[in-house]
Amino acid sequence: MTRFEHSTLKRELRYEGPVFSVHTDEITMSGGGTAHRDVVLNKNAVGVAALDEVGRIVLIKQYRHPVGRHLWELPAGLLDVAGEDPQVAAARELGEEADLRAARWDLLVDLHTSPGFSAETIRIYLARDLSPVPDAERHTREEEEADIEIAWVELDEAVAMILRGEITNAAAVGGIFAAARARDDGWATLRPAETPTLG
Repeated sequence: MTRFEHSTLKRELRYEGPVFSVHTDEITMSGGGTAHRDVVLNKNAVGVAALDEVGRIVLIKQYRHPVGRHLWELPAGLLDVAGEDPQVAAARELGEEADLRAARWDLLVDLHTSPGFSAETIRIYLARDLSPVPDAERHTREEEEADIEIAWVELDEAVAMILRGEITNAAAVGGIFAAARARDDGWATLRPAETPTLG
């Protein structure tokens, strides 16, 4: 089957802010003609599935205003430091949000978070050989991060939390399922941390 090559005929900026912008694109359609689609362009992100030596994963719970509640998530954050390598950003987020360092890093999974309207991707790393960040070097959490709750959960229990509807953050769902599958495969499916990012 030949795929139709879509093209953008026109782009109109609707909003531009510090994290994302919103555009309305006029695009060619597979069935003929054109249509308008709103597109969010935002900074990409990284996340960390951090596993300790007994198979527990670290989860954080923090407030997410758009949904109006606290959610269980993986340590994660935007790629908002110019030129920062994604793995370095992931290590920074792990330290800032979970007070942890990791000596071993592998690429776990790449995700498009909501491709129906956004171009955002998140790269989730598997972090192992963990150690605590010394107290004197710990990040001072502010704003939504000020009351982060940190929990260590058996990986299989984290999977069960997803299936019970207790973990709904998409990146956490993808990262936890990928970590459980990679463990069950004896880690043979892991990719090197430096694997090129999605195009």
